Amino acid sequence: MADRRIIDVTLDERTILWRSADVEQERRIAIFDLLEGNSFAPQRAAPDGYEGPYRLAISVEEGRLVLAIKREDDTPLETLILSMARFRRPIRDYFAICDSYYQAIRASTPQQIETVDMARRGVHNEAAELLMERLDGKIAVDFDTARRLFTLICVLHIRG
Repeated sequence: MADRRIIDVTLDERTILWRSADVEQERRIAIFDLLEGNSFAPQRAAPDGYEGPYRLAISVEEGRLVLAIKREDDTPLETLILSMARFRRPIRDYFAICDSYYQAIRASTPQQIETVDMARRGVHNEAAELLMERLDGKIAVDFDTARRLFTLICVLHIRG
């Protein structure tokens, strides 16, 4: 019976040079929410018909996003490598709006915070749609899964 979901996700800690308490909190929330509910279905059939659940290791190597997909027992299934070129601007925009958001929650009115948060969600949603587009034909994910994966991809790009 198919169980097309992620049950474990790890980030390549060697890639992450620095992160603030806010970023660490975002990472924890993204991982928790991802594991609580996700839809993840590699489109290349495993020779033995394996259909989940999956363990996922996310890293960035030589400017490319690497998604190492493993079986529940941790044996490798496949590794997907995507160019990061189309993600550079959304990541930069997301970092900028998140900085504004964190500043706003410390010193702005609720209305100003809401405005910045709406902009942040808009950038995040557009990036999730881009990720779904880039994964099309390779891994089927739902929108919420794509949003959480994008958050984790951003964590890997923090340079301090």
